[in-house]
Amino acid sequence: MANKSRLSIAKPKIEAFFENSGQRVFTPNYLETIVANMGAEWRLALSTSVKSFTEFLIEKSKLKKIDLKFPTQTSTRYLWGEETQDIVFELALSLKPRSYLSHYTALFFHNLTEQIPKNIYVTFEQPDRKRGTELSQKAIDEAFKKKVRETSNITIYKDYTITILNGQFTGNTGVLKQFGEDRREYLPVTNLERTLIDIAVRPIYSGGVLEVAKAYKNASTKVQINKLNAYLKQIDFIYPYFQAIGFYLELAEVPEKRLGYIENSWDKKFDFYLTHDIQEKSYSKRWNLYYPSYLI
Repeated sequence: MANKSRLSIAKPKIEAFFENSGQRVFTPNYLETIVANMGAEWRLALSTSVKSFTEFLIEKSKLKKIDLKFPTQTSTRYLWGEETQDIVFELALSLKPRSYLSHYTALFFHNLTEQIPKNIYVTFEQPDRKRGTELSQKAIDEAFKKKVRETSNITIYKDYTITILNGQFTGNTGVLKQFGEDRREYLPVTNLERTLIDIAVRPIYSGGVLEVAKAYKNASTKVQINKLNAYLKQIDFIYPYFQAIGFYLELAEVPEKRLGYIENSWDKKFDFYLTHDIQEKSYSKRWNLYYPSYLI
């Protein structure tokens, strides 16, 4: 009873701390750190455990416990306050350090889709590794005639699907911090140019090639082609994704002068594919690119 009494006395200070903390999603380890660092100031009993602390706030205040089930593990998080749409983004971002919102979710942030994001995509970059640079037409053909491999690193929260993507190392190229709808916290999200690259590389996480084409059309007057091209060179993909990006830009009716900035910066050594496993395909001679016939 003594512990509970001290927690009750400290409750207004504890609530003020969470309200002013600048975040609303907490890991169990972070809550343990809060109890260790603030326990003396709040005059909590030395025996106050993180378990009793969280149970008290869940019962008496605004803390909620969330268990997110992935195929190989369950991740526990604690939410503070009202469950707005932004808190779902923060929840997704808390699952991996230094991660950022990407693909279809980034399209929403840049007003490039009319869809309300019930699928939330978070990219977590892999360590920088040396990669093979040898590429052949046969290797490209073999890779893209198959169905694309999709991640199983997925969890469900209410009516949201959260997908964690293991991304190629880019040093978080083109990632900015942007206010969400409730303007309480800056959320890391890919900027316009990086988003256009990502959705061309992985259309499966962006609503498919039709949705990608629509996004390029919506972005056609806003995209900075020189910045997009610089990102492509910096990321240095093994596959010639510039051919897919050039095709989307042409489809979006980007002026020829701007389109030429991409076209003249690269050598088209190989035939490439807009997406995997194209059943009925057409061919763009300009971009040496196979694409689904229904696009044009």
